Amino acid sequence: MSNFKSKTYDAIVCGAGPAGLMAACTLARLTGGAKNVLLLDKKDPWKEPIFCAEAVSTDRLNALWPIDGSWVRGSISGIYFTSPKGHRAEFYSRDCGSLLDRSKFHRALADGCAAAGVECQFRGLVKSLARLESGDWSLKVSVEGEEEELQAKVVIDATGPGSRLTHGIPELDGIESGDTDLEPAIFAVAEGIKHSREHIELFFGSEFPSGYGWIFPRDGVEVNIGFVLGKDVKLGKSLREKLQEFIGTHYPEAKVKAVYGGMIACGQSTKPLARSGLFKAGDAASCVNPISRSGIVEALLCGKVVAESAKEWLEATSAEGRKAAEESALKRWMGALGKSH
Repeated sequence: MSNFKSKTYDAIVCGAGPAGLMAACTLARLTGGAKNVLLLDKKDPWKEPIFCAEAVSTDRLNALWPIDGSWVRGSISGIYFTSPKGHRAEFYSRDCGSLLDRSKFHRALADGCAAAGVECQFRGLVKSLARLESGDWSLKVSVEGEEEELQAKVVIDATGPGSRLTHGIPELDGIESGDTDLEPAIFAVAEGIKHSREHIELFFGSEFPSGYGWIFPRDGVEVNIGFVLGKDVKLGKSLREKLQEFIGTHYPEAKVKAVYGGMIACGQSTKPLARSGLFKAGDAASCVNPISRSGIVEALLCGKVVAESAKEWLEATSAEGRKAAEESALKRWMGALGKSH
């Protein structure tokens, strides 16, 4: 018995982070359910979402997905910019930001996908991707150890930074790879750190070469504390050791509850976001703020514009029309945010 409702789809979205959820939901809504859209991830998007600072611009988020207080931890009214010697400059704007509960937020996005008619399979791991002679895409997907082959006219790759899904496919040479500008980051959830619940604190200067450190409030007790460094920085010690040193020096009373780390996207590419019916979205497309490296709202926006281009691709009646739809993905992104990035 198959784990899927069909073997062929108009569009398959790979990855159920903010970019993939937004892309799948937007495409289904734009087509009024007339297109067969499948959303894949290897786990439920509300279980263990990629951990990050969780703070977003309230206005920008609300414009993309109306805010519901049930998945907001609190509000942010300012930022402290702190120098290596501890001098602070404050930016203040009341209720300018929101602190998300990522698990609840992703659940709301997934519910939106289901309501729009998206088929969601959150036990599906994409093992391989290949272009068929027909021009469609073939995906081998494993669901709890059982492998099936699916086909799609359009594939949206929203599998995150360093995406490997499209590597080694000749038809995709020259497309944004998502791994050309990755930087190391590490952060911890900790208690016992004096902070303002309504402020983000950012640390710049020699202590974090080519990057910055941060404290993001969470629930009034816990904070997210960490840093990102330039990709070519040589520390002479591990990231974990650097984080422990930073916390121990400045916040000796802190209690670290969990540590997370990995490579994050940090640049703004001008490479195409689509080719041959394959579209890139979010971190997989390096569509993040190159200064702050923030990516939640950026991922939502990129998912939206990619879905708009994918709809045009599916409705095109000629090769020229499909090529124009692919080119429109980067144009839409650059027009919305890419040029300022």
